[in-house]
Amino acid sequence: MTLIAIILATLAAGIGSVWVAAWLMRAGLGTSSRVRPQHLLSLAAGALLATAFMHLLPEAFESQAGAHDLFATLLVGLVFFFLLDKAELWHHGHEHGHPAPAPAPHGGHAHHHDHDHDHDHGHAHSHAHGHGSHGGGWALLTGDSVHCFGDGILIASAFMADIKLGIVAALAVLAHEVPHHIGDLVVMRQNSANRRAALVKVSLAGAVTALGGLVGYFLVGQLESLLPYFLVIASSSFVYVALADLIPQLQKRLTAGGTLAQIAWLVAGMTVVTLVSGLAHAH
Repeated sequence: MTLIAIILATLAAGIGSVWVAAWLMRAGLGTSSRVRPQHLLSLAAGALLATAFMHLLPEAFESQAGAHDLFATLLVGLVFFFLLDKAELWHHGHEHGHPAPAPAPHGGHAHHHDHDHDHDHGHAHSHAHGHGSHGGGWALLTGDSVHCFGDGILIASAFMADIKLGIVAALAVLAHEVPHHIGDLVVMRQNSANRRAALVKVSLAGAVTALGGLVGYFLVGQLESLLPYFLVIASSSFVYVALADLIPQLQKRLTAGGTLAQIAWLVAGMTVVTLVSGLAHAH
């Protein structure tokens, strides 16, 4: 009975939070004249950074794991997602027959080509195959899966202690994942014009919550010491995607009003995740 409850609760929290996020976006978030794609990018960056720095990392450092080991894991995670991004970029360029830029006989032409390449690196996300969004999408899905696996272990641990506590934990996970998954969907939709494909990919990452629940049910005692490292690895992916993929797109010359709107949506993403995470911890 407990195992069935864990499976149902983890599926509801993992996939349900993605579908709620998708429903909110379909209801008009990001499509109205007042809420533009740039605003959603700011919201996503704020949500990812707040999830990492206000939720995952504090939980990891509250454990018995050493700070040195956790910071080393964070560093390794950032380098890993950087390499994943580079590998995906190389594969994408090779797949589409775009060779690496070679020195040109005329300096002006070479300079122009390099400038375009650098521009694509930071700002070409409006194109379906922009550099940052493509690699960032893979890093995001990997980190999301690790994060959801950890959520599943947490939910399973709560159910093993008490059924009611497990239900509260599952609802808390669902609630605090909604703003985060809005950010996920924004990033994935920058990578592909197919909204259904983006929803399926993020939903599959959310389904890993159930896998974490199953593993947690059978091995909760043995995995408890590894949970802080799972949280830090997930944090490294969110920090990398926010700083290397999303923030560069916001570094554009805008009017004072446009800049204030970016800042407001960035702070809004941070505030929502922080408030919901605080309520989850309170319960």
